[in-house]
Amino acid sequence: MTLLRSAFFAAAVLLAACRAGEEGNRADASPGEMTVAPILTSEDALDVSSFAKPLEARVTHVALDLGVDFDSKRIAGTATLDIDRRADAKEIVLDDKGLEIESITDGANRPLQWKVGAADPNLGSPLAVALNPDTKRLVIKYKSAPQAGALLWLTPQQTAGKKAPFLFSQGESIENRSWIPTQDSPGVRQTWEATVRVPAGMTAVMSAPRSAEPITQGGESVFSFKMGHSVAPYMIAIAVGDLAFKSLGSRTGVWAEPATLPAAANELADTEKMVDAAEKLYGPYQWGRYDVLVLPPSFPFGGMENPTLTFATPTFIAGDRSLVSLIAHELAHSWSGNLATNATWNDFWLNEGMTTYAERRIVEELYGKKVADEQIALGIDAMNKAVKDNGGPSGADTRLHLDVKGRHPDEGSSDIAYEKGAAFLRTIEANVGRERFDEWLKGWFSRHAFQPVTSKIFLDDIRQHLVKGDKGLESKLMLDRWVYEPGVPPNMVRPPAGTFAEQDQAAAAFAGGSTAPDWTKWTTDERLRFLNRLPRSIPKQRLDALQNAYDLNGIGNMEVRYAWLDLVVGNRYDPGIPSLEQFLTSQGRGKFVKPLIKALAKDGQWGRPIAERIFAQTRNFYHPMVVRDLEELKLAQPASQGAKSTAP
Repeated sequence: MTLLRSAFFAAAVLLAACRAGEEGNRADASPGEMTVAPILTSEDALDVSSFAKPLEARVTHVALDLGVDFDSKRIAGTATLDIDRRADAKEIVLDDKGLEIESITDGANRPLQWKVGAADPNLGSPLAVALNPDTKRLVIKYKSAPQAGALLWLTPQQTAGKKAPFLFSQGESIENRSWIPTQDSPGVRQTWEATVRVPAGMTAVMSAPRSAEPITQGGESVFSFKMGHSVAPYMIAIAVGDLAFKSLGSRTGVWAEPATLPAAANELADTEKMVDAAEKLYGPYQWGRYDVLVLPPSFPFGGMENPTLTFATPTFIAGDRSLVSLIAHELAHSWSGNLATNATWNDFWLNEGMTTYAERRIVEELYGKKVADEQIALGIDAMNKAVKDNGGPSGADTRLHLDVKGRHPDEGSSDIAYEKGAAFLRTIEANVGRERFDEWLKGWFSRHAFQPVTSKIFLDDIRQHLVKGDKGLESKLMLDRWVYEPGVPPNMVRPPAGTFAEQDQAAAAFAGGSTAPDWTKWTTDERLRFLNRLPRSIPKQRLDALQNAYDLNGIGNMEVRYAWLDLVVGNRYDPGIPSLEQFLTSQGRGKFVKPLIKALAKDGQWGRPIAERIFAQTRNFYHPMVVRDLEELKLAQPASQGAKSTAP
């Protein structure tokens, strides 16, 4: 890039940034009125996980007109892309992962030449479209493949209600290119709209407000949606199924299958209070409504922060609202992640670390400091385990700023981004004071609303608006060490020393031979700490004592059940196998499923036959991104409908 061209684009970015700030609060702005979000030109904003070349030509708006076909497991129709281009640009490069392209024309219906390049096993393929001098719009007619990596098609029997099939998408990090032909990079923010046709009697929801009332005619229903704010492409999401809605407050509500809706609504009763608490901390909620979609149990994540409509796993429904910090986390993403978004997956921590910090602050505001301190302590435990699992204190993937070049960006994702990132922000807060830190954080979201951000932008902003040249504070904070170096710096601030003292003492006593403690008055977090602090190697009779005391094989809290099943697998505890099989075949949350099946697969004599049997039953039930990771284990089909369980 020449110096003159660099100067031109720098000026264009500055102008776009100013205009984006002017338009930022206009949730009702139409796509034609919205200003293009800025594109970053610095080296650290180069997205190695996308084929796009946005400095030459970029997508600014996506209009989808699609039909959902459950029989063929395809989404098909057209994607109309508005583009912003350099005058001399000869082509635009999109991201493609298995799309079946029928034709590409310009806005005047003139055919355009296009070519799908060589496939990368992680990223898919570049889709290069030749541009005429006056091309400003592409119309792409296409179909998604039946095995599209973002989409899971469920039969009625695989849903909670068992009445109708179900479809949902999961786009983060780079899977939306398997059903939407666009530039699938978080640094290329786009406004979008969609018209979706589904079988009559089914309901479609998307991560945008409805722009018209649904229409049913013949054998189909038509739903329309419109997102006026520019968002990262991975935030475009869809779900179709037997769905019902219940209001939770003036701007909050829950969608779920009718069989799940009452329990989901009860669990989510504090959602409106969470929005109020988050606004108090971080400034106005800028997305209009905040609704939650509770999906069938196959959903691979705890939650996904799709704008206006968080997608959530039903495994957070414990009956006592003890796991709703999950919703606090996804709500916090409305600021950290959705408002100011990592420009590339190297800086995933800017989404997740800031959100985890904010989640704990919302929890503290609603449920008290003790609860927040306990969740922080559990987070530090998770961070320490992630450091160990990622090569120890010198492991490259224990850095906040990652290098995902040459691999799928999900490979770099771990609790480091979440918990080391949150610990970093708590450490800054402790050094400057909460009031001063909150003022900076509100300013961060205001200054970078609807924009991509990088670690460098974050550090520059901290230095300009918080450190302000104070060399002593700069030295104390160890900013660059936290972001760019592996391990956990020594200045990390920890929760109060007495946090979980009772549970830690009880775990030590049980390990020494004492009876199982009475935990009836303990919270879920306290029970988790106790189980996770037990030795990893425990004799059968001591596991029997735990099972007899707490009925862990049948416990309904999925987080506690998972902590127990980790001990079951690690100790070849046969009485836990029926519970393990039921757990792994009834939900598909990757956080639970992947570690347990991987641990089973490593135990060739005892565990691998169990893993093979379970995976044979569930590979069409788990989301493709979970299947992708488990397929690396090369689990064979059981020889004769599976090796028999060793459970009595």
